Amino acid sequence: MKKTQSNTTSNDSTPSPVWGLQSAITPRLGARLVQQGNHLHFLADRAGFIGTFDPDALKTLDAAFPVLIEQLEACLRSGELDQRRQHCVTVKHAGLTCDADTLGSFGHLYIAVYQTTPPNPE
Repeated sequence: MKKTQSNTTSNDSTPSPVWGLQSAITPRLGARLVQQGNHLHFLADRAGFIGTFDPDALKTLDAAFPVLIEQLEACLRSGELDQRRQHCVTVKHAGLTCDADTLGSFGHLYIAVYQTTPPNPE
């Protein structure tokens, strides 16, 4: 589920792709993970940030992301996530929420990761 974003993040006028589940929540990390059996693989070229995380939130995301992936792999093993049917699953860890869905696509899992509690406006 690749969608082009209307605003650009680079210096040229080419819209940057938006990966992952679509959501109005920002900031978020969107990604399309590759599913191989009950394992998930993150490909950096199939992921991107929408909005801006503060540095502390990025550190939290970096530390929590492997745990979120492990939770999603457990959902694959239990059958809660099924590559043949669309069904959104939500997992949480360290103040982050990850919504995930195969969207019925064989071999891919689309995710959106965002802060459970929105950052305080300054």
